[in-house]
Amino acid sequence: MSPKTIAVLGLTHPFRGGIAHYTTLFVRELRKTHEVDFLALTRQYPAFLFPGKTQYDDSQNPIAEAHTACIDSINPWTWLKSAWRLKKAAPDLVVIQWWHPFFGLAFGTIANLLACMSNIKVCFLCHNVLPHESTIFDRMLLTYAFWKTTHFIVHSEEDQKNLIKLKPKANIKRNVHPSYSIFGDFDTYSKDEARRKLGLEIDKKIVLFFGLVRKYKGLQHLIRAMPDVVSTFDCTLLIAGEFYDAKSEYLELIEACGVGDHTLVVDQYISNEEVSAYFCSADVVILPYVDATQSGIVQIAFGLHKPVIATRVGGLPEAVDHGYTGLLVEKESPQELAEAIIHYYTENCEEAFSQEIVKRARQFGWDQEIRNIEAFMADTETDSTRS
Repeated sequence: MSPKTIAVLGLTHPFRGGIAHYTTLFVRELRKTHEVDFLALTRQYPAFLFPGKTQYDDSQNPIAEAHTACIDSINPWTWLKSAWRLKKAAPDLVVIQWWHPFFGLAFGTIANLLACMSNIKVCFLCHNVLPHESTIFDRMLLTYAFWKTTHFIVHSEEDQKNLIKLKPKANIKRNVHPSYSIFGDFDTYSKDEARRKLGLEIDKKIVLFFGLVRKYKGLQHLIRAMPDVVSTFDCTLLIAGEFYDAKSEYLELIEACGVGDHTLVVDQYISNEEVSAYFCSADVVILPYVDATQSGIVQIAFGLHKPVIATRVGGLPEAVDHGYTGLLVEKESPQELAEAIIHYYTENCEEAFSQEIVKRARQFGWDQEIRNIEAFMADTETDSTRS
């Protein structure tokens, strides 16, 4: 395809987190072959609505791309100006990142105005069609945001099904969440080097839970699995991420389960340059999620060639090939989770799984997502809704 002009709306540095990383890397990939106008948020959430310590990224190595910060999530005037700017620029496609209905008024107004004022194609790239704990108000915002849009990209079958219920005639494409190999570009470590850097014991077995701690991520079930694991091996559970739930509840559960001496808690957002050290230090990454559509944590792990043990929820089984790149267990089952961790060690799965992840690296590249974007611009597909 000849180079096209694309506008991308979403989140980027100085904001932190997976959506900012994803959007920025997506723009970087698009810019290899197309001209991209990157319109970013000036404000994500009002401070009183944000549950964490800060919304901003203080990493020494920020993931950034040239952009124009012009969309305030709660200022309608910026929505109108952005829509008018896009109408005048007339790109071949506008791609709007979608991750939470809170942004439905802002992004929905821009998308709906473009539909009314122009023939510009708009595509929503959905990370989660609905939030993990959704309300009627969320669905109202979602309906408004998607009202005039017909083109969508999703990362899981579950999100595709949710979207079809809302937009039965939508043109939907699905591809796996691309991997985040960029964290290995900042620093790479052998397992021993990573453990020395983090002050961890070299000879212990270490399993990693990484990311924000919220109920739907199921850390409580992993903690309940650990007594069976530590009775079999000298193993440490490394929890690295900021607590959005009450930290005291998890610490009390750790003590109640008798695994305090086998648990290390790092209650903070992990900066970009430190991410690879945590993943490289671990033998395996655990995602005991109760609910999920997809997860960037899997793709950080795969980008650093680290196997995962995950639950069979949402899009995780689409990303993790059981017995080849990781293991899958039923959700909310500490016993099954413990058995999987013990199996992983007793069968020495790490080397074989890591080698398989390396072989499949292209499967988790950006190529398919870029092809989906280009297909929307070329309008080569008449109806991909159920493909």
